[in-house]
Amino acid sequence: MNKINDCNLKISQLRALVAVGERKSFSEAALELGLSQSTVSYAIATLEEELGVVLVLRGRHGATLTPIGEEIFEEARQILHLLGNVMEKAEREKGLQSGQVRVACVRSIATHILPKVIARFREKYPTMGVVITEFDRYVEVEQALQQGQAEVGFTLLPTGKEFEAWELFRDEFVVLLSPGMLASDEPLSWEQVAEYSMVVNLRSPQHNKFIQEHFLRFGQTLKVSHKVREDSTVLSMVKQGLGATVMARLTAEPIPEEIQVRSLPVPLERIIGVIILADAILPKRVFAFLDVLKQVWDRKKLTADERR
Repeated sequence: MNKINDCNLKISQLRALVAVGERKSFSEAALELGLSQSTVSYAIATLEEELGVVLVLRGRHGATLTPIGEEIFEEARQILHLLGNVMEKAEREKGLQSGQVRVACVRSIATHILPKVIARFREKYPTMGVVITEFDRYVEVEQALQQGQAEVGFTLLPTGKEFEAWELFRDEFVVLLSPGMLASDEPLSWEQVAEYSMVVNLRSPQHNKFIQEHFLRFGQTLKVSHKVREDSTVLSMVKQGLGATVMARLTAEPIPEEIQVRSLPVPLERIIGVIILADAILPKRVFAFLDVLKQVWDRKKLTADERR
């Protein structure tokens, strides 16, 4: 132990030895390390002096490790590898001490899903923050990740191969009717839905297309009478008897008590997933956020199952 305490070995000396041992040349080792040849030669010489043994034989045909040089070369390479692991772990840990996780999503996710997740995340990692950017369309969420504006996104599944995705939940599209439009026990038929004057949100083109395609599969079309730009406006118009609408349940929440809620004659649902770029090198805090999201959502699903 005293010999180790008295040792003056430097990491730069071990790097020089490993580079010379791998390249079999002082000049090539110097080029790899970005140093002058004389600096590499001096590092090897001082290492040999410190250890008291010859490590490298110098000749016209390059540099050759001595038998003890070969042994120490292997040990030095392992030491540098372990030091690299130490630095990598330290950098990963620093990623959980500060910084922000950038999340891209649509309004319904920002309103109903993220607040509880962020609260739990801040409770567990108080020095880190979450920045939310809201978009009108899912394609804009995906573009935000592709352009480096966010690390985590919430979008409709399936999505492109450039993303790694996990299903989070399934959300039913429901028909929202004005008070008194149907008796409480009256079933809803395609013919009735097709006859209703519909209020649609222009800022939800993907949902509108999804709904229209579902109607067409059963030989029906939407009779659109009003086009607005806010979900709250849609709900207010339905509540006042100005039309009906088909909307994802989560988007409609909180649904006013006066509005009647019915499933479509053939149910339709959207699949909401969490995405990250498949080939991105992401900081550890992003995966910490995803872990918290999973914990919160698993607990929420467990509670819902217990209520059934």
